[in-house]
Amino acid sequence: MEYVYSILILVGIYVVLASSFNLIIGTAGLVSIAHPIFFALGAYTSGLLAIHFGLNPIAGTLAGAAVAGVFSLMISLPSLRVSGDYLLITSIGFQLGLLQVIKNLELTGSQGGLSNIPTPIAGPERGWIFSLVALAAGAATVLLIRWIVRGPYGRAISAMRDDELAFVALGRDATRIKIVIFAVGSALAGIAGGIYAFYFQYLSPEQFEILASGTMLTMVVVGGMGSTWGPVVGAVLLLALPQAITFLRLPLSYMAPLQGMIFTLLVILFLFLRPQGLVAPEAPAPLRHKKQ
Repeated sequence: MEYVYSILILVGIYVVLASSFNLIIGTAGLVSIAHPIFFALGAYTSGLLAIHFGLNPIAGTLAGAAVAGVFSLMISLPSLRVSGDYLLITSIGFQLGLLQVIKNLELTGSQGGLSNIPTPIAGPERGWIFSLVALAAGAATVLLIRWIVRGPYGRAISAMRDDELAFVALGRDATRIKIVIFAVGSALAGIAGGIYAFYFQYLSPEQFEILASGTMLTMVVVGGMGSTWGPVVGAVLLLALPQAITFLRLPLSYMAPLQGMIFTLLVILFLFLRPQGLVAPEAPAPLRHKKQ
């Protein structure tokens, strides 16, 4: 039963990650692949605060989200003011650079990873409580993003993404919207990191490398970029796929490369054959005028 609970927890975590990543690259059209590093920032911040200061899980997770949101400004402030392409370059450099810091910093456990993260819940009820928390976080993330996208702010985001020059010509601040959306998406990834840290109680730098970026991108593309429910479908589908691969009983040295090849192939196929993904993006909510 613990195995089932761990799968449900991962589903909730990756729904948060895929949905928040989709908010950045799908809804706002910002080209970045550094989402796993904000996941890492939330996880390591929560874990370190719990280990060294005994911070409770809720406060630790919120602190991780805040740190991820603040660190997102280190990417967005300099790069978004120039060009969207610079965001991709900056995000790659930021992810690789910060991972090297984590791998070589004694505070974070270096290459060996961060272990002995205290768990707030012990006993047989631990699995189902964390499952509820993770799934509730996933549902709350989807509803929050749906509320943002379908409201007036969402229409402004869509207008900026579709024609930024016209949007700026109307006197709107496109850079400010980009920075806010990037920070919100990064903070949500930090929340996912906190839940991950407190349940699994161990963090390794290898969990947050480029392969993790590819996994999240695959979830968004396959599910439906720009769709509210698409990343949910993509996360569930691609979390079930590795479980199916395990039935092949291949050596562990082949499992990760095979998973990476399958995810890459899925992205290529969906980009060419069904670019809208399994779930097509919803039409924006119409403007409502008050009766005179």
